[in-house]
Amino acid sequence: MAAAVCHKSRGAVGRLTRACSTYSHGALKSQYDALVIGGGHNGLVAAAYLQKGGVKTAVLERRHVLGGAAVSEEIFPGFHFSRCSYLLSLLRPHIYKDLELKKHGLKVYIRDPHAFTPMLEEGVQGAAPRSLTLGSNLTENQKEIAKFSQKDARVYKDFIIYLERLADSIQPLLDAPPVNLPGLTTGSLRKRLAATKTLLPAIKCGLQLGRHIPDFYNIVTAPALKILNQWFESEPLKATLATDAVIGAMTSPSNPGSGYVLLHHVMGELEDEKGAWGYVEGGMGGVSKAIANAAFSYGVDIFTEKEVEQVLIDPNGAAKGVVLKDGTEICSKVVLSNATPYVTYKNLTPQSALPPEFIKAVDQIDYTSPVTKINVAVDKLPNFLAAPTPDNKPGPHHQCSIHLNCESVEVLETAYREAMHGRPSSRPMLEMTIPSVLDPTLAPPGCHVVSLFTQYTPYYLEGREWTNQEKEAFADTAFDWIEQYAPGFKSSVVGRDVLTPPDLERIFGLTGGNIFHGSMSLDQLYLARPLPYLSDYRSPIKGLYLCGSGAHPGGGVMGSAGWNAALTAMGDLKS
Repeated sequence: MAAAVCHKSRGAVGRLTRACSTYSHGALKSQYDALVIGGGHNGLVAAAYLQKGGVKTAVLERRHVLGGAAVSEEIFPGFHFSRCSYLLSLLRPHIYKDLELKKHGLKVYIRDPHAFTPMLEEGVQGAAPRSLTLGSNLTENQKEIAKFSQKDARVYKDFIIYLERLADSIQPLLDAPPVNLPGLTTGSLRKRLAATKTLLPAIKCGLQLGRHIPDFYNIVTAPALKILNQWFESEPLKATLATDAVIGAMTSPSNPGSGYVLLHHVMGELEDEKGAWGYVEGGMGGVSKAIANAAFSYGVDIFTEKEVEQVLIDPNGAAKGVVLKDGTEICSKVVLSNATPYVTYKNLTPQSALPPEFIKAVDQIDYTSPVTKINVAVDKLPNFLAAPTPDNKPGPHHQCSIHLNCESVEVLETAYREAMHGRPSSRPMLEMTIPSVLDPTLAPPGCHVVSLFTQYTPYYLEGREWTNQEKEAFADTAFDWIEQYAPGFKSSVVGRDVLTPPDLERIFGLTGGNIFHGSMSLDQLYLARPLPYLSDYRSPIKGLYLCGSGAHPGGGVMGSAGWNAALTAMGDLKS
């Protein structure tokens, strides 16, 4: 590798891609039918469907690059990262097909196996430490699990069937707004009858669940640990599975509701393969770029570096457009916000236009985040003691989500408790991915990009803001732990980009640093997302809609919120 590429860049970002990702059919116009605030994946999905429906639409993105949290950036010369979101699975299949995303450039590398959990232990009689690798091959999975428990190996198939059944049953709820309770209980008989249509997805879900409705209730309300204890006895297996129940959430496996987060992360599919996860070629910005390409082909105008200052309200209290930071006013019939509920209703909407009780409710939305994302450029692959590859050639485990500090659920619980006391975890949960193992476009030859999704780190450290020294100290802690599993890792580091919750908020607009636009807790799901009686993408202001992950069905690169919001807005425009 050339010396220029190898230059070590501790902590500081070497440089960021400045290529402007604007797609426009001319200059920014003064009038559109619809304006979308934010060029994240949901905003782009909403714009594409609005334009397909005959609604002239423009997207206004604050940053120099499209994608929101699903973005690719060249942080160090030659190294391209999925800087925030880093895996694809949850994107709704009908959106994938409707928008012809493959035709518009989306290429995905499916991972198999998909999970690798090495142990920190002394190998027996000179053997390597044990590890747990899980993939799509049930027989191989059972062999891996049997290293730790024969009983767990036997019941693992039934557990997968159990999860898949529940995940399949709730699919109808993802692609439609929640039940319209106000419409069902108030207004004229005609409006009530119209609102009964919103019951259909819930009815379909109930019919598919059938006698398994108690199982669904149990997993939605119970702690993930309770669910896992009902099935398994081995700690490495339970801890590995528990990571999906807490990823991105300031919760522990023993907290009620974490079972739903587990279910949320297994409901996806890729290339018609259920439960599959993959890397997008070129990074997660490839998803956003493909959606933007589709939207542009339909006639959507997409602009970067156009920061919205405020939503404009007409004398009748309805949205009539936006004003940009530079003072430019753009009129529209409807406005859709891909920002978080907090940013939408507290920063972008005139407070005088909103009821005081609504503003108070918005203030109560939970955005607590445990995540620090660390993007690392390395000049060689990590060489794990549990699966040695001294020749710097990738093994199957290198393409996985590599779970470190996941030997037992108690390790995760301890890490969580420390953060709840305002301290970063001294033994953090680490999810390492190395997408360049499958995607050679991301790094120079022989080099790799490493993504570390780490928990738990609070927004404030014992009530005060992070310093740069504390950020780097936490990254050092994470690297010290990786070094125990893969000696030599620290010496391979070319550069690193450390993003604490306040950094995720500042750069990507994620309130509190929360990757889901609001916690996926029981009080903030379905009928209560983002607020009770405000789960239909509309707002108290006529013509202003929420189309981001703060709306139902929540976080992840799904596109459902954008799709549902677009259909809702189009329906209102026609009524």
